[in-house]
Amino acid sequence: MHGPLTLALIGAGKAGRSLAAAAVKAGHRVVLEDVMPAKLREALEEIPTEGMPGTLETVTTVEDAVREADLAIDFVPDELESKLEIVCMVDRMAPPKTILCIQTRALNVTDLAACTYRADRCVGLAFDDASALITRGEKTSDETMQLVEAFARSCREAVALREESPILL
Repeated sequence: MHGPLTLALIGAGKAGRSLAAAAVKAGHRVVLEDVMPAKLREALEEIPTEGMPGTLETVTTVEDAVREADLAIDFVPDELESKLEIVCMVDRMAPPKTILCIQTRALNVTDLAACTYRADRCVGLAFDDASALITRGEKTSDETMQLVEAFARSCREAVALREESPILL
């Protein structure tokens, strides 16, 4: 990894706050977005930043969150309509360099990436308390995989990689 990354975390629920805390501790710049100011206040109260190598800021719009992002990671519900909406929104608003990390275990990363102008910069990324699962889409580049793996390893103890397998009906 080439030093600290700027992360846009979309959603300040429990999972978003957990990753934000780990990323700040690992030295990254975190921009945490949520439309509910109360969730952002909770995050600021809950996530220690003093003496940490990284930084945390909060915003209430996706556009502000992704403006300088190296990685954008969503924490919206793992269902098709919500994912399509956030993936398309981030694709439209983020700079071309931004990698879209789609938090999913249930949906097809390749299909979601096909709705963007950056399928090579889309990857599945699912976190739990101690580990991360990175899913390579059909067009995900090697460079994207390497950067996301390095980021995940900076925040979690265990990282698993997998190729997406086609769904046979």
